[in-house]
Amino acid sequence: MKKIAVLMSTLLLTLFSACSDSFLEVQPKAALSGATLQNINGVNSLLVGAYSLLDGWATPEGAYRSYQVGADNWVYGSVASDDAYKGTIAGDQPPISLIEQGNIAADNVYFRGKWRGMYDGIARTNDVLQTLAKVADAPDADRRQIIAEARFLRGHYHFELKKMYNQVPYIDETTYDPNNLESTKMPNAADIWPQIEADLSAAYEVLPPRQTQPGRVTKWAAGATLAKAYLYQKKYAEAKTLFAAIVGSGQYRLVERYHDNFRAVTNNNAESIFEVQYSVNDGASGGENGNSGSTLNYPYGGGGVTTCCGFFQPSQNLVNAFKTGANGLPLLETFNSEDVTSDQGLEATQPFVPYAGTVDPRLDWTVGRRGIQYLDWGVHPGKTYVRDQAYGGPYSPKKHVMYRSDVGTNTFAGNPRLNANNYRMIRYSHVLLWLAEIEVELGNPEAARGYVNQIRRRAANADGFVKKADGTPAASYVIREYTAAWTDQALARRAVQFEQRLEFGMEGHRRFDLVRWGIAAPTLNAYYAAEATKRSYLRGVQFVPGKHEYFPIPLQEILNSQVGGKTTLTQNPGY
Repeated sequence: MKKIAVLMSTLLLTLFSACSDSFLEVQPKAALSGATLQNINGVNSLLVGAYSLLDGWATPEGAYRSYQVGADNWVYGSVASDDAYKGTIAGDQPPISLIEQGNIAADNVYFRGKWRGMYDGIARTNDVLQTLAKVADAPDADRRQIIAEARFLRGHYHFELKKMYNQVPYIDETTYDPNNLESTKMPNAADIWPQIEADLSAAYEVLPPRQTQPGRVTKWAAGATLAKAYLYQKKYAEAKTLFAAIVGSGQYRLVERYHDNFRAVTNNNAESIFEVQYSVNDGASGGENGNSGSTLNYPYGGGGVTTCCGFFQPSQNLVNAFKTGANGLPLLETFNSEDVTSDQGLEATQPFVPYAGTVDPRLDWTVGRRGIQYLDWGVHPGKTYVRDQAYGGPYSPKKHVMYRSDVGTNTFAGNPRLNANNYRMIRYSHVLLWLAEIEVELGNPEAARGYVNQIRRRAANADGFVKKADGTPAASYVIREYTAAWTDQALARRAVQFEQRLEFGMEGHRRFDLVRWGIAAPTLNAYYAAEATKRSYLRGVQFVPGKHEYFPIPLQEILNSQVGGKTTLTQNPGY
């Protein structure tokens, strides 16, 4: 007891003697001060931090989960469209089920997660610009480069918010005041396209055509993103000029094999214009730099690829879209009248013969289906790769999945679902098909046919087909170019839009494309009506025009926007 009393007395004396002003001025141990970062190295570190939000994973899980903010928008662009089911089982991640079923509400945690992730990215870009302004001796070339990259990222994050929610606040470095916590509580009444354009245009004018470090944005990445923003606004002439410049640069080409856009060993290839970088086994805690936004989206069980988690299963509608006719062309109007044969309802031990009809070879690089080679993992076994076939259907996702040969090198040692297979956000194939879209709208359908045929010619390369073990094609792949002249604008438009679905299926673009094309309501309502016979949870689902083109402003963000007792954010129509 005496030893304890002496120890307590000594501790108290130490504490009281330490209670001076200098004690209160000790710097925090795990944080960098503003002054420490006010140099070129510090600003570049902040810029890397701004890049890291491209996949949305840079905060504790209490703020938002990686799959709410993943770069590929698999929930918002694919599951919320006709491309994919949520998959897995009904009780896992129910907020995604609500989105899939059209029960779209402002209190859904996923909408808030995406909102916060993008505004975190914006905050980081503004930190870069504010800190750089305090660096007096930064070389002019470095200063221009940093500003351009930061403004590109800020434009990109605002673009993501714009296509999700439409009316959102634009926050720049002059708006954000670190000493005023209410400085970013801005109204969302104004259209922010002009500010997005300004950021992306400024980046385009300064950035070099090539960067020495993969992942840093280039002039052409900025140009393609700016042109995409124009395309969303139907500014076709402005978009065409930029896309034509990218083609004319000679820097990009279609890679010979379609599936080389979805392999870690072919990251940053000749087709990639804007690519989100992933890495593993690099010292990051928990493999966070891998493709964490897709960490749920792998075959489930069966002793094969992984044991988790069974999400993001391709829809039957998407699979049907890959059927081709005797002429090798897609069935634009009748593709969904009859289903591609699947093993729905069959045990893996029961016999099954894959669909014998002709299909586009891109099907089996987009969808895992029974009886067809699944990357280098062997033949897809069917039900044993699916968590609940009755609920989520018989198919598996494929484009982001690691190869068996990647395990241990391009996969994280602690979790192989975290891998280094980058997400190609904008590819050269995007540029060609966007040019085709523009030519249709400008009244030049024949020019559009030429761009579409470039895409189909690459897809027809037999060297890029999925093969059986004996080297023969895994299915009846028949794909040909359009040979008849395109004179009907409406038919050309349908063909171009259909080609975009085939080329970019399961890549998170579909719902946003349907909305910007103005065909979301008829397309998705036809999908829901047909799917109701297969997926009971889609019965009665409706896409409501004038409401569902955009997702709701997160309720909690509206509540948090109060200044002087009044909210500054206004909810979207219909919510």
